[in-house]
Amino acid sequence: MQQTIRPPAPGPHAGPDVSSDRAPETVPEMDRDDRISVIMPAHDAAAFLPWALPPLIALREAGEVLEVIVADDAATDGSAGIARALGAEVLSLPRNAGPAAARNAAAARARGGILWFVDSDVVVGRGGPARIRAALAQPAVGAVFGAYDAHPADPHWFSRYKNLAHRFYHLQAGRQAPGEAPGQVGGRAQTFWAGCGAVRADLFRTLGGFDAQAYPRPSIEDIELGYRIAAAGRAIAVDPGLEACHLKGWRMGPTIRNDIANRALPWSRLIASREGLGDTLNIGRAERARAVLAAALLLALLAALAGLGSPGASWGLAGLLALAALAANAALFRFLARTGGLGVALGGLAFHQVYYLYSAVSFAWCQIEARLAPAPAVASGRRR
Repeated sequence: MQQTIRPPAPGPHAGPDVSSDRAPETVPEMDRDDRISVIMPAHDAAAFLPWALPPLIALREAGEVLEVIVADDAATDGSAGIARALGAEVLSLPRNAGPAAARNAAAARARGGILWFVDSDVVVGRGGPARIRAALAQPAVGAVFGAYDAHPADPHWFSRYKNLAHRFYHLQAGRQAPGEAPGQVGGRAQTFWAGCGAVRADLFRTLGGFDAQAYPRPSIEDIELGYRIAAAGRAIAVDPGLEACHLKGWRMGPTIRNDIANRALPWSRLIASREGLGDTLNIGRAERARAVLAAALLLALLAALAGLGSPGASWGLAGLLALAALAANAALFRFLARTGGLGVALGGLAFHQVYYLYSAVSFAWCQIEARLAPAPAVASGRRR
């Protein structure tokens, strides 16, 4: 029989009350060790859990992780029952509060010294726990995250492009930078990824967890947490060998809407509330230059189509800018072609220019917004 419990005293990121399969008195004192608690938020994830949970349950049975907690975010499709039947501990939220609140609620009950956050639509690899422990064994490292693998479940070209582009950026970030100590695990980032990423439990609790108030739906709650981890002086390692197969299918229209509303705009507002862009993952200096190039290419194409200037000069400029864009994105194009095929590479590179455009417009809009309103209600603006 489930019992109603309350998480620790509410802090700035507290979530709703939850119910759990575990009685409160069975939870031991938290210890700072290398035992791993897996935390998976799940809202209407019935189609994914039969694939995502068994590898994690197998890791628990093998003693590689301590526990697997599914935070049932008021699912309506029987996700909680499926998770329970598959052997996970289930923590149920009374209302749909978003993945940030769900992860926080589970983290409050977790017993391990390491919190491994895994999304409900990914399937982790066998060697994950060892890679996590190796990364977090480095004294300065407080968190580590991995990458999607090169074989997403959905065969649609757009899904393959999105997953492979995600992997590409994490592979780039995961390269060991000059001057890093030999044997250091992974590169370094200034943000965090909760799709398959781990944090020291004591650090997570000290920082107050994910900001569930600012991000009540899936958004950039993990990115914002990463900024706070970095600001606390702890390094965030990127280990692309910590792989996860993505089960989600991507389609262009919904992706653009979600990218703008739940990623580009809130991330731009978060940047506006802090000290600048930084140079990490897909907001680095080179990426910003590619975004400017994509905007120039669009303007040149529009000018040529509108008949501005001589046709030869207009189309010639557009062609030169297209070649420049191809050259600037050559590494991504080669990676997409090698791992996804020529069709995925061509379609992906074309869409990537669209991605640069709406990301740049979102950033510019938020910069204007910040200047027009010196103290805007931006995401997590209280943390500077």
